[in-house]
Amino acid sequence: MICMPDGHEVTEIKVLTSISAVSAADWDACAGAANPTVSHAFLSALEDSGSVTAQTGWQPQHMVVLDSFGKPAAVAPLYLKNHSYGEYVFDWGWADAYERAGGHYYPKFQSSVPFTPVTGPRLLLRPDASPVLVDALTGGMQQLCERTGVSSVHVAFLPEEDWLRMGENGWLLRTGEQFHWVNREYRDFDGFLADLSSRKRKNIKKERKKVIEHGLQIRVLSGGDLTEAAWDAFYRFYHDTSDKKWGQAYLDRSFFSLLSEGMADRIALVMAYEGDIPVAGALNLVGTDSIFGRNWGCLADYKFLHFELCYYQAIEFAIHHGLKTVEAGAQGPHKLQRGYLPVKTYSAHWIRDPAFRDAVENFLKNERRHVDDQIGVMSAHSPFKKE
Repeated sequence: MICMPDGHEVTEIKVLTSISAVSAADWDACAGAANPTVSHAFLSALEDSGSVTAQTGWQPQHMVVLDSFGKPAAVAPLYLKNHSYGEYVFDWGWADAYERAGGHYYPKFQSSVPFTPVTGPRLLLRPDASPVLVDALTGGMQQLCERTGVSSVHVAFLPEEDWLRMGENGWLLRTGEQFHWVNREYRDFDGFLADLSSRKRKNIKKERKKVIEHGLQIRVLSGGDLTEAAWDAFYRFYHDTSDKKWGQAYLDRSFFSLLSEGMADRIALVMAYEGDIPVAGALNLVGTDSIFGRNWGCLADYKFLHFELCYYQAIEFAIHHGLKTVEAGAQGPHKLQRGYLPVKTYSAHWIRDPAFRDAVENFLKNERRHVDDQIGVMSAHSPFKKE
């Protein structure tokens, strides 16, 4: 238990070793409905499946601020980590530098959604809670870091507003880059294509035509359509991609079943079939304003199928359901010519060692300028018609 002052009162902050210690209703009252990745159902599926445990290097240390009635008024997903896998805000260089200087970078605290490079709230407040509880959560993280002797705390993929507030409170600020698609009130996919330059429009049409020529059937599964057979197939796709890219499948097969049990209506699983045989799939999570692309896989080589399932189907889904954005995950300058524009992502960092902190702060100043320059260059190559 951590106690810290909040005005004239004392705010009690608990550190919990499992999200099951908080009811789904209490957690989701703070998390809200906009972003499914911070929901109790998503985070508990990670823990209950064994994908997120102390043994896998993600030991839950969730922070909960209690109100005067003992009810959660603010929460934050938090993990004690002994590695930097599954985060997508890369600090391997920091770890190496600190270790070579004689320090111990691990363990560290990480406030994020494991294996999920999706921007969303990390400092989760109940709607009737005071905004100062943001400071209570971040202050609690700092206290926990000091008390345990852990090197640092990292809050990844948080909204800009919270990022700026944390900077005012002395946290180090970092930016990154992703590619997001924005719905300009399109009525259909052709309306989106009409916004593009002629060359880019023709290229997308060519890619989609090629997928049709493969003779594949594409279906979007949600709710009751998410059968165990569909998840078995998708897990094979996911595992194959993991083997090819990084050699480790972070997510256990049971994660997908638990996810389906807890939030089937917030899943859009895009599957491609050759006849009745599933051959590829892309997993999306659906929020109130956005669709978030997560995992993809394919067991054979179908040209342009990745673009169709991960990018174009997500755009069609967003248009059909009136969603504002598509966030297609980490990396990928190749997304630019397909209508996804570069945007900043934000992370904040608290480093306990003053000398190491100064070194990282200097690095971040240069890195932020580089990110700004890179986004500027890529924005100049937008596929959309010039105004």
